[in-house]
Formats: sequence, C-alpha cells, structure tokens
Amino acid sequence: MNQRCYNCFALVVLLAFSIPLAAQIPDGYYARAEGMRGAELKSALFRVIREPAVLSYTEIWEAFEATDAHKNDKVWDIYSHEPRGGGATDGFDFRQHRCGSIRKEGDCYNREHLLPRSWFRGTSILESDLFHIYPTDGYVNNRRGNLPFGEVGIMNWESTNGSKIGQNTFGGYSKTVFEPIDEYKGDVARSYFYVVTAYEDHLHRWHSDQLGGDRYPGFSKWSLDLLLKWHREDPVSLKEVRRNEAIYRLQKNRNPYIDYPELVECVWGSSDSTLFCQEAMSDSFRAIEYSPFERWLERVKSLIWIR
Repeated sequence: MNQRCYNCFALVVLLAFSIPLAAQIPDGYYARAEGMRGAELKSALFRVIREPAVLSYTEIWEAFEATDAHKNDKVWDIYSHEPRGGGATDGFDFRQHRCGSIRKEGDCYNREHLLPRSWFRGTSILESDLFHIYPTDGYVNNRRGNLPFGEVGIMNWESTNGSKIGQNTFGGYSKTVFEPIDEYKGDVARSYFYVVTAYEDHLHRWHSDQLGGDRYPGFSKWSLDLLLKWHREDPVSLKEVRRNEAIYRLQKNRNPYIDYPELVECVWGSSDSTLFCQEAMSDSFRAIEYSPFERWLERVKSLIWIR
C-alpha cells in the first residue's frame, strides 16, 4: 500500500471513530463576526444570537431537567448547592419540589431570572430565555429579589452555601447587593454578557444600576469591571458547556462567551483591539468536553491532512 493510499485509509478509519465526537458549534455559526472587535464585534454577535426560539414560561420547568440536572438527577441549584458537600438540601426533585409556598431555605426551587424582571419590562421574550433563567432555592431567590450582583463587605444575610447579601465594596458602588459563591460567579458573568449582547437593541429601555443603557458597553462602569473580574477568576466549567449545548437544542441559539471565553476580552476587556478569529481561539467544547482520546484523534487527523 503506497503512502497516499495508507493516508486515505487511515483518514477513513479516524473519521469513522470521530463522527460522534464532532465539535458542537455548528460550522459557520460565528462567521459573520470574524475579523471584528469591540462594539462592532458585540453587534455582529447580536445578529447571530438574537431572537431565540424561547419556550413558554411554563415549559421552563421541564426544560430544567435537560439544562440543570446534577449527577444525581436532582436540581443543580446555584444559590444553595454546596460543591464541597452540605447545603440546605441533598437536592430538589424536579417534579416534586417546584415552589408553591415558601417558608425556609431548602423548601423548594423556582425559576430565577438572573436579570430581574423589573429591570427589563417591555422585553417579553427575555421572560423565558434560558440563558439567564436558572433553577434556584425559592427562599434564597426571594431574599435576593431584584438586587444587583456584587461583592459583599458588611454582610446582613448568608445562605447555607455561602451566598451573601450586604453592602457592596467593589468599584465605588455602595448599595446592597447579592454575591453568589465563587464557583458560580463566572456563570453569572457570562449570562450577563449574553443578555446585553442578545438584547442590545432593548438596552435603552431597561433600568438598573448594573446596566448602562447604551448598546456598548451595555453595563455601568463598576458592573463591567466586576463581571470581567468574575469571568477571569471563574473559567468556563463542564456544567456551562453542557448547559450551553442543551439550551441550543431547545431555543436554537448559543452563548458565544461560553463557546469562546476569549470573546469577552475581544469585546470588553484587555484584547478589545484584537480581531475575532475562530481559528486562533480554542472553543470550550473541545477544551473541556473532549476526552484525551478525542484530542489525540484531532491531532492525528491534522497530521494526515498535512501529509
């Protein structure tokens, strides 16, 4: 068998193994954002991910079973879940523990809008956009209310997993805020980056100390600095990658800041003068979800193509 035939045969075998392992970002999905940066890049991403095919608000309950199931098939609640064990409950059952009446932490879970509804009146589609709706402990959710996210100095309340309410100490903003635990700060930040991108044409209608009102940057100064900090300190997790995939199957759009975390820097951060180029960035699905064997297959395939 000559070398060319051998390469062709090897490629066919490798493709047979790797078909089910293909990257989940559809080919060409972000093509219209290539070669852009800053505000221009944010607006290009807006045109890619806007107008998702959201579910009804009632359907969100069942959608959580696909988007937010923990390994024990219980609700993955970011306000009460303790990654090191413990917490108010061993986990809510998706069907049995939906909130009705609430007396204390651990009673039930509900549908938390990370961007409170009172901030985005007039944008009905955001009521059901799963990228900013999470299942959370109903009591903790009620304690948060419509508080912005921040970093607490003087604390006046704490949940069983360490989420806090108190006076903010970050960026010169001194009002009362809600602070999630470190493990979920990046999740919150990337959800907010998604919202101000996917709905940038609505930002001028919204009212919040956290948001800026303009299309770019979309945040108040202290809030943007905070969310960039959280994004950098809490990288994209396997939980986020799988949630991104599950939501894509349901509402047909993606969170670009989970797919390509470096996009955050290209839009708002230290690389806002750097042009977006997919080939130059590592997507989170390959970096986190792929096994060592899958990454090895990709390297071998690239060598065969080169030869």
